[in-house]
Amino acid sequence: MPLVKFDVQKGRTAAELKALLDAEHKILVRDFGVPERDRYQIVTQHEPEEMIIEDTGFGIERTERFVMIQITMRGGRTEAQKQAFYKDLVAELQATAGTQPNDVMVVISENGSPDWSFGNGEAQFLN
Repeated sequence: MPLVKFDVQKGRTAAELKALLDAEHKILVRDFGVPERDRYQIVTQHEPEEMIIEDTGFGIERTERFVMIQITMRGGRTEAQKQAFYKDLVAELQATAGTQPNDVMVVISENGSPDWSFGNGEAQFLN
């Protein structure tokens, strides 16, 4: 049920994109208990001038391999779960997709059951 959006610069191969998506989903399943087939991922590729990603004063250097990951999901995860997820995610992305930890930014937005409709004009989580 998490909706995961990836924003990257153009130029990655299909295999590189698949590695990013597979790595992220693996950690969602492991750290947040998301069912294996509960997979909603969207990749948007941008021209370099369409992404300005700086470091908010944290001294984090970025490269053209930067990945912005936005996760929208129902609430209920603790701070500790989220912190573990961030660490595990960058480790998995580095190991399987060759993405360096400094090139990964994650934003998690939480909402509730009435905020989801998977089709047919229904709020399935409410039924």
